Amino acid sequence: MQQLPLEVQLADYAVFDSYYAGQNAAAVHAVSALTSATERTVIWLWGNSDTGKSHLLQALAADAAARGVSSTYLPLSDSSMQPGFLEGLSGVDIICIDDINAVAGRADWEAALFRLYEELFQTGSRLVVAAAMAPGGAGLALPDLESRLSSGATFRLHGLSDEDSVAALQKRAAWRGLNLPEDTAAYLLTRVNRSPSTLFALLDRLDREALVAQRRLTIPFVKSVLDA
Repeated sequence: MQQLPLEVQLADYAVFDSYYAGQNAAAVHAVSALTSATERTVIWLWGNSDTGKSHLLQALAADAAARGVSSTYLPLSDSSMQPGFLEGLSGVDIICIDDINAVAGRADWEAALFRLYEELFQTGSRLVVAAAMAPGGAGLALPDLESRLSSGATFRLHGLSDEDSVAALQKRAAWRGLNLPEDTAAYLLTRVNRSPSTLFALLDRLDREALVAQRRLTIPFVKSVLDA
């Protein structure tokens, strides 16, 4: 019996307009172009947990949905996911598979992924896979699966430098309708963990606090929030 995938809620911020490309511009261009593409395509994205892999995959799924293109996003690190969820996806235009390394080495998953790829080869669907490693280091035990998933473009996503982090914070703030001065963004980097996930979570908090207090994101206001 076919198992249907659970409804996965996409993050509200996971759109292309809120992603700071920086050194990853080529990957962003390749992924965002898939919505209007028609030929069979496979892309492998890899990098550490703070490079925005999930952001890009969810942004692609959201963009496809907005344009009337069928898509699905499957985070394989979610323990509720089952190999049977891949059955019947060959008719979907864009398939985004996140955290494929979470199931690497599991025969049931690898067999299901191999079948899906072979079906996509016939239908012209587009497949984007994300992992913590490049294809050769992801731990896939089925050689044919590894070779097929690495047959298209492979992009390593790079983390943010301090300069990039400031620009990324400003871009995310602008997407939320906030004005984040450069000096305030730079100040944040001196006060908290510099990982993008931490910085963006703090920006969301500042957004809420500024709305309540009717204040701008100045350094004194940000300092008051952090010291509270």
